[in-house]
Amino acid sequence: MAQNESEAARRPSPRLARRRASGIYGAIVTAAIFAATAGLSTAALVVAVVVTLVVYWLAEEYAELLSEQIEEGRLPSLKRIGRALSDTWPMVTASFLPLAAAVVARLAGASALVASNVGLSAVVVLLGVHSWSAARAVRLTGWRLAGATATAVGLGLTMIALKNLVLLHLH
Repeated sequence: MAQNESEAARRPSPRLARRRASGIYGAIVTAAIFAATAGLSTAALVVAVVVTLVVYWLAEEYAELLSEQIEEGRLPSLKRIGRALSDTWPMVTASFLPLAAAVVARLAGASALVASNVGLSAVVVLLGVHSWSAARAVRLTGWRLAGATATAVGLGLTMIALKNLVLLHLH
């Protein structure tokens, strides 16, 4: 019995876990948009990322709430809708740091491609922080913590490499 209590204490709350998952999802979608829209101006990139993430965020919550409605046989309350939207808002806010990094790089004189890579680099850092935080939340240490973090960072670095391969060598 004590071990079950210990395991339950190790798990983050469902709401915190959902916020973290939304942030990771938002960072990955941000990276994908950066990679797919490298030819856009920085202003257009910012609009594309934010609008796309808002659409994904609303669509995700609509689908989730609709499935709950079907399962429970009743409409969700306004309080439930508000809590669900609040819990997953990190999907959108995950883009703010990478977008700010790209804008600052562009204002500092970097080309659109370099500014995009700066934004993607910020996504890599963000993925690393999210992954490290999630791993620490379940008390991973040592090689397991490093492996979990390195996997997320590796995913981000792979996105940058593929973007540059396509834009610089195949385009």
